[in-house]
Amino acid sequence: MADTPVVTIDGPGGAGKGTISRLAAQRLGWHYLDSGALYRLLAMAAQRRQIALDDERALAALARQLDIRFGTGNDDSVWCDGEEVSAFIRTEQAGSHASLVAAIPAVREALLQRQRDFCQPPGLVADGRDMGTVVFPEAPVKIFLTASAEERAERRYKQLIAKGIDVKIGDLLADIRARDERDTQRAVAPLRPAEDAYSLDTTCLSISQVLDIVINKVQERV
Repeated sequence: MADTPVVTIDGPGGAGKGTISRLAAQRLGWHYLDSGALYRLLAMAAQRRQIALDDERALAALARQLDIRFGTGNDDSVWCDGEEVSAFIRTEQAGSHASLVAAIPAVREALLQRQRDFCQPPGLVADGRDMGTVVFPEAPVKIFLTASAEERAERRYKQLIAKGIDVKIGDLLADIRARDERDTQRAVAPLRPAEDAYSLDTTCLSISQVLDIVINKVQERV
């Protein structure tokens, strides 16, 4: 909807987009779009249907028909075809698979309108890698979060260890660098800040500090 304000928060994996976007949406009382989850869900559904992750036509067709639903408010659940799949799509493997299907032009095109449909009053906070450059280029507030690859790997390591998942930080760092390479070098909608985005390095900042900065930007421009 043309008059509905949108805040886009883009950046590489582990920069804090998801955490900050969800908290910002809660504080503002707005809707929230986790665009990365759409690609994770698509990769998961494709594997369950034995569709190859490089089958452009089949993946695009699947992207248009999936039944996807997100929880609201404090509910961070994700549903696909009537099944709650939040834990499954948050694995490192799911993230890697999502990065593969996200590089396919037909997939991105198929999901474009679905993402825009999340824009409903009173407002939307959209988290992803091309929210400010492609999906919502007219958004009044665009934020680009980043952090060093080492810091992002450390954050992910702590999250997984806290969940009882045994991982090696070196493997996480290698995966983050590989995903950064794919995301920034893909032909369609590569990861980059929008020209009018406010870039913020979160390496040495706390969650509350980043959230306050984002909310201040919203209050300045909306």
